[in-house]
Amino acid sequence: MKKSMDILITGVGGQGVVLASDIIGETAIAAGYDVKKTDTLGMAQRGGSVVSHIRLAEKVWSPLIKEGQVDLMLAFEKLEAARWSHYLKKDAVVIINKYEQPPPSVSLGKEKYPSDDELVAALKRRTDKIYLIDGNQKVKDLGNVRTLNIFMLGCFAAFAPLDDKFWRESISQRLPEPIREINLKAFALGRKEIEGVRIGTN
Repeated sequence: MKKSMDILITGVGGQGVVLASDIIGETAIAAGYDVKKTDTLGMAQRGGSVVSHIRLAEKVWSPLIKEGQVDLMLAFEKLEAARWSHYLKKDAVVIINKYEQPPPSVSLGKEKYPSDDELVAALKRRTDKIYLIDGNQKVKDLGNVRTLNIFMLGCFAAFAPLDDKFWRESISQRLPEPIREINLKAFALGRKEIEGVRIGTN
């Protein structure tokens, strides 16, 4: 029996959340899973919240994940991780990119953007399996900041029941040749980066 997995990807417009969720779906289908997904874009083009639900199992009936049922959250922006934390099941895995894009309420001084310690404390009410990664800096060092979403997929792949060959095939099919190799490097870098960065294990 194939292992089922409910995944929530969160971020803001322009970070490539939808493409990342599409690649997860295509990779899982290639590996023989039934997959359902849905995206909520909001005001994504203006940096608003973007959320993708992805469910994979031998058979999936609905694309929407119920609150408290997410196995793994992949957050491209820190505040979005906190915003959707009520969807996490106990002991879920949370991978967070250390990137801040304050919403208007913070920019206007009405609210305060949480510190990393505050963010982690909020998430620890649900799980201790928290990974905080400076993805933006890693892909900047790699030479292409637009590979962030594929870097984050590499982080996710370390926990997914999907063989590496399916990931490489899906990424290669989705991305044009001029940017394919740098994205495959970003994927491999993300997978390597996840090792040893769990909160409380450093």
